[in-house]
Amino acid sequence: MPKRILSGVVVSSNSNKTIIVDVTRRIKHKLYKKIIRQTKKYHAHDENNEFNVGDIVSIVESKPISKLKKWRVVSNTGEKL
Repeated sequence: MPKRILSGVVVSSNSNKTIIVDVTRRIKHKLYKKIIRQTKKYHAHDENNEFNVGDIVSIVESKPISKLKKWRVVSNTGEKL
């Protein structure tokens, strides 16, 4: 089964080897048919503490690393917000 890959913005990097990534999706509302944004925060494993707040990163599903961390950081697009 292929692993999911998501892209989002780092909103917190205070913890050691952990970052919090805010992933935004655009979906159409079932009743009103309007495009709305949904955001969700994911805890991701950052082995070398190399990502900071504002970085745009890609995360991939992995085996559970801790209670909340089930994602790993794969790459950085090099942009900052």
